[in-house]
Amino acid sequence: MAGRASDTGLIDELVRFGSNVARAPDMVPAPDEVDLEVTPHQVAHTIDKVRLLHYEGAGEVTHRTPIVIAYALINRYHILDIQPAKSWVRNLLDQGYDVYMVDWGTPSNMDRYLGFDDYVNVYLDSCIESVCDEASVDSVTLQGYCTGGTLATVYAALHPDKVRNFVATAPVIDGWKDTTVVSNLSKHVEVDKLVDTVGNMPPEFMYYCFSVLKPFEQGIEKYIRFFKNIDNEKFVDNFLRVEKWLSDTPPIPGELFREWIKNIYQKNLLVNNKMRVGGRVVNLRRIKMPVFTQVAVGDHLVSPECSMPLHYAVSSPDKTLRLYPTGHVGMIASGLSQKMVLPEMGSWLSKKSD
Repeated sequence: MAGRASDTGLIDELVRFGSNVARAPDMVPAPDEVDLEVTPHQVAHTIDKVRLLHYEGAGEVTHRTPIVIAYALINRYHILDIQPAKSWVRNLLDQGYDVYMVDWGTPSNMDRYLGFDDYVNVYLDSCIESVCDEASVDSVTLQGYCTGGTLATVYAALHPDKVRNFVATAPVIDGWKDTTVVSNLSKHVEVDKLVDTVGNMPPEFMYYCFSVLKPFEQGIEKYIRFFKNIDNEKFVDNFLRVEKWLSDTPPIPGELFREWIKNIYQKNLLVNNKMRVGGRVVNLRRIKMPVFTQVAVGDHLVSPECSMPLHYAVSSPDKTLRLYPTGHVGMIASGLSQKMVLPEMGSWLSKKSD
């Protein structure tokens, strides 16, 4: 009897699942039809394809030092503003900060020769100069997320006078200590041959890299969960917002990709103060401003062991390292980020931004 009941339950579950699959097209919009409800903003500055976004908060700016966020080179900055209740940007605005975001744009074939020098010493520097002029300040709080955290680290080392505070969120720093699938692939790829043949790294290549991180969880399993929760409006809304973000990733300039793979993952030059950008050595000991390093323990894109060395490599007497029980995206777009990560960051910054 127990066996029959179990079989009946399984059949009922399969029938419900099949019904959910059949109903999905009439119940759920396509990801490109989803409105992310991004925070209102103005384009404060442009240089080539790069835009600097200035966000508009509902309240008063109470901290004088503006925050400039250098987003990653993969996907779009929307993940930091994925929905009002989980928006990194809105939270900082509500805390009284003046928030800017660097949108790296969409590189074309003519941009294949752009490298670290262009992104750090030209684009990011131009954006920060623009913020300083607009806000009438000499320096900013610079936050970098993921690969944007690496670019921001290089910038803070080369232009320390323009960075009053530095927040590194899951930065890629020590390539040899990174144990992720992405790192392992990068350490063995013939990057010169790849870039010379392909040029810019196309979105399809990045999708492939991500698909092998957690092939079952990121492939079959997530869609099974989706169809099982088709009647859960909150779950579906969050799922579609993330899918829209995941499906929109720009190509990466070939030369930047080449330098990244060789200097960060294969030769591990950055953390050893041997990387050269624009003819100058990037010495992390030159980072003497207050530094706040945020690391996700369950990060499957950037190992905690890859990010934490930044805390020990800088010479700042005022530095904080915080580890959070979440993943790469969870640290910046989740309930935990709203309740713990952002309040701690805001509290740390408040004493250093007036």
